Amino acid sequence: MAPNPKRVSIIDIARALNLSVATVSRALADKKDIGEVTKARVRQLAQELNYRPNQLASALRKGRSGTLGVIVPHIKGYFFPAVMHGIETIASKAGYNVLLCESNEDVRRERRNVETLLSAQVEGILISVSATTHDQMDHFEQVRQQGTPLVFFDRMPELAGSTGVVLDDFSGAYQAVTHLIEQGCTRIAHLAGPQHLNTSRNRYLGYAQALRTHGLPADDEQLVYALPALSQESGRQGMEHLLGLAQPPDAVFAAYAIPTVGALEVLREQGVRVPQDIALACFSNEPFTTMTTPRLTAVDQRAEQMGETAVRLFLQLCKRGPQYAPPPIVLKPELRLRDSSLHLQQWQPQLQAS
Repeated sequence: MAPNPKRVSIIDIARALNLSVATVSRALADKKDIGEVTKARVRQLAQELNYRPNQLASALRKGRSGTLGVIVPHIKGYFFPAVMHGIETIASKAGYNVLLCESNEDVRRERRNVETLLSAQVEGILISVSATTHDQMDHFEQVRQQGTPLVFFDRMPELAGSTGVVLDDFSGAYQAVTHLIEQGCTRIAHLAGPQHLNTSRNRYLGYAQALRTHGLPADDEQLVYALPALSQESGRQGMEHLLGLAQPPDAVFAAYAIPTVGALEVLREQGVRVPQDIALACFSNEPFTTMTTPRLTAVDQRAEQMGETAVRLFLQLCKRGPQYAPPPIVLKPELRLRDSSLHLQQWQPQLQAS
């Protein structure tokens, strides 16, 4: 394999044309104090040599990179790609390029992502923290100390003075569980995510509040299953645990959509009818929730709107300066009702007929 050719620099062009580096730089920038003949010579040779400007060096000189850094826990599924679409849409209109990093739910990788973005002289960082980011916040403090605007979205740590865009996860969970109760369900289980994440914790709290409001007993010991991971296999494990109880639930509210698919598989394999025997509802209105059998009732997280709002918040931070520290922006969820939760109201006529 042939070695990679050396990258052409301004110095190479200057030497070839017997000009100063400053003259070549100003010619490429189309400065008025450089003659048109000189500009033409520089541009022609730059094109012949396939010269590409060093954007990082340019950013260091100008003090502005025109780049916005984004860190997400993963790019699987629908939610984070949809958030990225919203980010890219507004950032592009504002004249920013977007540099995306993936932490893969690993705080160590998240730290490296932050270091990479700061080294690239990004003008701001938008981040949804990893599932393993607990009390380790020093890398966020590093961003602040450098004066780089920091905006959290969806997953937001308990960090004083931080700002971001989140969903009203409590309300979304409350709506979903209230809907299950209205369908006649009285023993509702919860597949819970990691409680150190604001999203998982607020979904659990919304679940618990809906039970209390409607006079149903809470049984966390048996009916709340802590998912070991936000995966399909974890959903399978959770549903197997719930079905093994002496008194299985008649409904399940899951904090995330992907584990719900695993739960649905187990129900199908064991001949448990959905929603006649067990009703299902979950968070995250992923496209696949409309492709399962039955289709899954899900809470829509306003993914694109969240991305758009995060960029607009960043632009406000840039405009108003470091003293501007607004509280988090809270988006309202929407419950999408589908077959998996339409329990007694839908099936009672058929049961009576039989």
